[in-house]
Amino acid sequence: MVAHAPAEGGALSLFERGTLGAVAGICTTFITHPLDVIRVQMQVAEGTEGAAARGSIGTTMNIVKNQGALGLYEGISAAWLRQVLYGSFRLGVFSYLLDFQKRAAGPDNPPPFWQKVLMGTAAGCIGGVTGNPAELALVRMGADASLPEAERRNYKSSIDCCIRVAREEGPLALWRGVLPTVFRAGTLAGSLMATASELKIKVAAWTGWAQSSVKTLFVATFAASFVANIFSTPFDVVKSRIQQQVGNEYSGMVDCARKSVAREGVGVLWRGFTPAFVKLAPYSIISITLFEKFTVLYTGGKGGAI
Repeated sequence: MVAHAPAEGGALSLFERGTLGAVAGICTTFITHPLDVIRVQMQVAEGTEGAAARGSIGTTMNIVKNQGALGLYEGISAAWLRQVLYGSFRLGVFSYLLDFQKRAAGPDNPPPFWQKVLMGTAAGCIGGVTGNPAELALVRMGADASLPEAERRNYKSSIDCCIRVAREEGPLALWRGVLPTVFRAGTLAGSLMATASELKIKVAAWTGWAQSSVKTLFVATFAASFVANIFSTPFDVVKSRIQQQVGNEYSGMVDCARKSVAREGVGVLWRGFTPAFVKLAPYSIISITLFEKFTVLYTGGKGGAI
């Protein structure tokens, strides 16, 4: 990536920051996508049988046994599409708003934590709306192999999935589950990006490390991932079940949560917490670190990402 000399002393446009965020996210999916497949198969499984009962390790072994190692990368094209439609907005909008606020307030008045939460929430909600078709494709393709053979949809790619859903179920079906997606994306981005940004400053102050160093970003993002996972997993479970449902079992996110808790207990809302965290932590660490490094490199050291 060639260093770029942006206007206004390091200021980047929303498009530039979004593109850098998408590239960082796509690079990260090669490492983290298998954990997404495991998480989705656990979350859409109901009752005491199947992926929900096997746990993370059992689900992994079952996927490899039935589909081979490449089964763990089922639906990766949807993950790439998701980074273009969702990751670019989540990272790009937050970074753009944060940089704008820093420039408006001046170097002696950094944005307070609550403002960062609002920025992250706004970025996540925007990304949740734009990225819902890719999110739906990711859920369906990742969980397809767990369905009985007669019920499998056998999508060829994320684009094929989106086209077939629009044709067979109507264009609006691409935004099925958009409400829990937006809630989940806003909650996740608000807690993750704000906490990571705040901790980056504090960790650097406590340790003497550079704010953009790999070790600073690792510590800050790891802790932020745990916090974000606690708040976002219930929305993730509801979103996955609504998007994967055959027919119209659930009338909405509240109905899905109510029925799921009634059948399986309140713990179902945090089902898949471990693979979700095991995926979220490295994904966040790698993507945010790459985003930071790409931005520093792109601006020639004149500006960072978070």
